[in-house]
Amino acid sequence: MPGDILAEGRFRAGENTYRLGGKIYATRIGLVEYGRGVVSVIALRSNYEPRVGDTVVGAVVDIDLGSWRVDVGAPALAILNVPDAIGESFKQEMALPEIFDIGDVVVARVVKLNRDGTPILSTLGPGLGRVEEGRLVRMTPTKIPRLIGKKGSMVNMILKETGCQIVIGQNGVILVNCRDKEMEDLVVQVLEKIENEAHTTGLTNRIYGFIREMKEKGRDE
Repeated sequence: MPGDILAEGRFRAGENTYRLGGKIYATRIGLVEYGRGVVSVIALRSNYEPRVGDTVVGAVVDIDLGSWRVDVGAPALAILNVPDAIGESFKQEMALPEIFDIGDVVVARVVKLNRDGTPILSTLGPGLGRVEEGRLVRMTPTKIPRLIGKKGSMVNMILKETGCQIVIGQNGVILVNCRDKEMEDLVVQVLEKIENEAHTTGLTNRIYGFIREMKEKGRDE
């Protein structure tokens, strides 16, 4: 949230943050990213139109009675109700911040759209829930199909060549988790390349060649 303290000490202020008195503060609502001594906030874009069945990556921005509000970059904040988060009915004595707190990043699925278009989320299921580790990368939501490729051809190739885990949010937020920092940086470069060249033909082959070339350079260094 704007004004929240994100870090103290030797961290540098990155995108959508500022440093004051040895502390780094957020200037926008979004997903907090820590990398290479830099703290940034990935601001969620508002051009995502949610659909039932979408997987999304978002940030918890508010806690209501029996639910959380999650920013997934849609026109309206998404709602995550307690039963859809833990599979149990809400009880007054529940401490919701101990389940999901403001600022937590979650992977969720859109299970319903209210009449006004508000997305209703669920974090029940494999691969869903709080994000504990990984790097967040933003991509224009309309370019996500290019990242996936025909029948998953693009993303499966990237997974095979890098050995990384990638969670693709249809809202344009991608979670990258690699055992190797250099490979993580390579995947981020690949995602940026797809973002910039999504309108071109032969993209999968070019990305494959790019990954192979960068891996060879890494071996030579």
